[in-house]
Amino acid sequence: MTAFSLASNSSLWDVFLLFSIPVGGGIPAGVLLGQKQGLGWVTMMGLYLVSDIIMAIYFEPLLKLIIYLSDRFDFTRRFKAAFATSTQKTIAKFGAKPGPWTLVMIAFGVDPMTGRAAAYAAGHGFFAGWAIAIAGDMIFFTVIMASTIWLNGIFGNGTLTAVVILICMFGLPPLVQRFKK
Repeated sequence: MTAFSLASNSSLWDVFLLFSIPVGGGIPAGVLLGQKQGLGWVTMMGLYLVSDIIMAIYFEPLLKLIIYLSDRFDFTRRFKAAFATSTQKTIAKFGAKPGPWTLVMIAFGVDPMTGRAAAYAAGHGFFAGWAIAIAGDMIFFTVIMASTIWLNGIFGNGTLTAVVILICMFGLPPLVQRFKK
């Protein structure tokens, strides 16, 4: 199997749809399906990048709408205040104005939408903000993809691999936080 494997349009579409699941649970399933369909890692990274770009296109207007509505209704004022508090807590440990690498790591550690919101709060516009958020998410994807491929090589069982990866994705961060305290 080469990095630039060819596959049917149906295989590409199926993997792309799994990668488009916003929480990250579609990554191990998409990687396993892509590997089974003969997709190379470069192709999978390209599909994931496209899913991130599409997410940017639909999330940015939503972010702008929330900003626009934030001072017009009581509910959106409360949402804006809660979001501002959440963003400040997220970036507080990195200084008053985090740099691009810190923002990339926020996107890596949380999700690209939070990374974009933090980049927006730090003054980055559409292209720079999304470049930062997508860079962090692509690093996250690369780690999960490599771990999934490696673990599947050990287990030889896609279901077990996906379950272990998902447990690690969602279970390890809270454990690390607990041990840090």
